[in-house]
Amino acid sequence: MTAEARSVARVDLRAVAVFLGVTFGASWLVASPLWLSGRGLATPGATLLLGAMMLSPTLGVLAVRLTVQRGRRITEGTGLGGTGFRRWWRWGLLAWLAPLPLAVLALALAAAVGVYRPDLEHLSGLGQALGPLPVSPWVLVATQLAQVLVVGWVNVLPALGEEWGWRGWLLPELLPWGKWPAMVVIGVVWGLWHAPALLLGYNYPLHGPVVRLLLMVAFCVVLSVLFGWLRLRSESVWPAAVAHGFLNATAGLALLFSTAGQPVDNATTGLLGWTGWVVLAAAFLGVAAIVRRRAR
Repeated sequence: MTAEARSVARVDLRAVAVFLGVTFGASWLVASPLWLSGRGLATPGATLLLGAMMLSPTLGVLAVRLTVQRGRRITEGTGLGGTGFRRWWRWGLLAWLAPLPLAVLALALAAAVGVYRPDLEHLSGLGQALGPLPVSPWVLVATQLAQVLVVGWVNVLPALGEEWGWRGWLLPELLPWGKWPAMVVIGVVWGLWHAPALLLGYNYPLHGPVVRLLLMVAFCVVLSVLFGWLRLRSESVWPAAVAHGFLNATAGLALLFSTAGQPVDNATTGLLGWTGWVVLAAAFLGVAAIVRRRAR
């Protein structure tokens, strides 16, 4: 959006309020059994409930388009269609292949600075978690790494449930504020949206509730810039959904190389931790510089 267009356009705060109200309300409603059971994340079916939470931003979009924005088609301007696969497939390819090597680099950086102690000889942490391994540990590791590139596709549709709301609808709505402010604001809101699960110990179990929220907000701001950039460059929400799905698929990689008796702190290790944020930021700056140079 040009500066001239931004000077004329205004953020529809009523539509944004409806979207956020439905999105946050639905996430707390879906997560309520985890709170009411008294067992938190150990509640039977917790994984399904956490997956269902990912659909709440989609409900927010539908609520807006059926109320405040009744005159517009459901998918209009949300990046769900329109540009076509040929327009965005290269960005989708990058979104598919990049998360795995970035996750490995994040583990390497964490090991280099001493916040992660891998056991590359025996993979004792993996053995402690799984018991006696049926095959060579490194065969199992290679299989797991290969599976990330395949099984991650299972995560794409649930990830789209989030991305259609955050990057598909909300990002274009906030663009009158400018690209960077819009992406940062969405990152903060997105991080806080995880509160129903975070307050129960999700993602950062070694830390208190407030620290968990702060860590998740910081992580989501980094991702919001990456996913938002993919959304704007490709003019489609699909690359962001692919990146989101495959990033989620790398979540357990730290366990593969961990040392028995050494708990993995997600605040420092992997893409969820600060070492991962550094790797993601460096990768973004590198790719953005290459794209800018080619454009010139």
